[in-house]
Amino acid sequence: MLEITYWTSFIQKEWTFFLVATEKGLCYVSTSKEAIEEWCKKHYKTFELIENREKMGKYQKQYEEYFTGKRTFFDIPINLQGTPFQKEVWEALLQIPFGKTTCYSEIANRVNRPKAVRAVGGAIGANPILIAIPCHRIIGKNGKLTGFSAGIPLKKALLQIENVPYKE
Repeated sequence: MLEITYWTSFIQKEWTFFLVATEKGLCYVSTSKEAIEEWCKKHYKTFELIENREKMGKYQKQYEEYFTGKRTFFDIPINLQGTPFQKEVWEALLQIPFGKTTCYSEIANRVNRPKAVRAVGGAIGANPILIAIPCHRIIGKNGKLTGFSAGIPLKKALLQIENVPYKE
């Protein structure tokens, strides 16, 4: 079955964000246009990728509100594509409040897999919806920044928006 996917982009400071959604909701957010098609190929047998600012407006608006400090949570429909374990980890990320951080082991505990810290890290790294699913709120137990698929400079900027302290 052909999956219709819509996309748009917007610029925030030095980053360009690409948002992708289906009729069911936001499914992918990236800072790389090339990554959009790769992601769609991986998750849909056949798809059509259509740029549509109007259809993507509600998603873009919430992201822009987040960046300007007017939004502390997202209430847009989300269409997650991943394994059951990944989805469980991403749902746990959604429980981290704005302005707070946690660590990989805490997420592993939340999904009742305390020994699966590395697997949890892999699922967090595969998060398809940057920012709305707040993987940027994961830092090391020691308070230091950990990896971020879109790069540490963006992670720092996101934590600064939320006034979250961290160690370098």
